Amino acid sequence: MAYTLIPDLPARAEIPEQGTLSRVLHNDQRVRLVLFAFDAGQELTEHTAGVPALLQVVSGRFRVGAGGDTFDMGPEAWLHLDAGEPHSLLALEPSRLLLTMLPG
Repeated sequence: MAYTLIPDLPARAEIPEQGTLSRVLHNDQRVRLVLFAFDAGQELTEHTAGVPALLQVVSGRFRVGAGGDTFDMGPEAWLHLDAGEPHSLLALEPSRLLLTMLPG
């Protein structure tokens, strides 16, 4: 059986000084994985995705807006978003986030 192993997610995306970085880690018909690295204060303004998505904080902390609510997420948190759900992210400290998009 084929598999993909990423033994150290944080090592795949250095946090840029005063910037944001994204790295596609996997992409096929069933799932697309993108690792983001944000310096403190960097943000993704409100946007939507055309497919359902999962957000998992790998390191650091984010302030997230979704569903009309605002909440903080750290490495212990996980979020599922339906396709078309408006959401935004603000890094409260240097942080990494794994985005899993579910196109199938």
